[in-house]
Amino acid sequence: MRKKLLAGNWKMNKTSGELAPFFDAFAKELGAAPKCDVLFAAPFTLLQKAQELAKPRGYLIAAQNVHAEASGAFTGEVSLAMLQDVGIAASLVGHSERRQYFNETDATVAKKTKAAQAAGVMPIVCIGETLAEREAHRTEAVVGAQLDAVLEGLGNPKDLGNLVIAYEPVWAIGTGRSATSAQAQEVHAFIRKRVVAVCGADAAAKLRILYGGSANPANIVELLGQKDIDGGLVGGASLKPTDFAAMVRAAT
Repeated sequence: MRKKLLAGNWKMNKTSGELAPFFDAFAKELGAAPKCDVLFAAPFTLLQKAQELAKPRGYLIAAQNVHAEASGAFTGEVSLAMLQDVGIAASLVGHSERRQYFNETDATVAKKTKAAQAAGVMPIVCIGETLAEREAHRTEAVVGAQLDAVLEGLGNPKDLGNLVIAYEPVWAIGTGRSATSAQAQEVHAFIRKRVVAVCGADAAAKLRILYGGSANPANIVELLGQKDIDGGLVGGASLKPTDFAAMVRAAT
């Protein structure tokens, strides 16, 4: 049985002084230790301190981005070894905002994913369609192409290792307009079926697929009740300890 994963993406929010009060409040709201995996994707400047505060409580800390190359003349970038140097073993890859604002392509996302897998860093790979693509009935074509680039780029697609896929319909990110549980399940089922075709049934059965896109305490129970939804990649609600704790409790 796949263990649920609730991942909070803080995006470009929070400073170091906010970390201890946040984790204290979150732990108090949560009460008992979570039975699902809990992860926070923090800005680079907060990774080390967040790791120090979160690890004793059993929470995971991830980066929001990483470079595929081991080192070199890539000003402003951070390598996998740099993440591991401060104890970070997971990273978002290919978030729609990276694709939209920083021109990341399916090819660069695939390269980052392969490098992360090889280094033992868990890649949480984001895929999803825009509103125009959905309205043009191209959801499966777009999501399938994004997924295929990642799967085909792996050294051994039969072994997905610690890969996580996050389906985030771009039209639902930060808009307050979430996909219905039926819409989300339909795409998640498509993703798993595609993984079966490329990687085999065993790999697909183990793959965790998260839903992201205005997930919140009001809709998380129904979303997590779907057969192929294994957790959530949560934006705004993860900045609020009360809201995110409620979502984690729902997952357990």
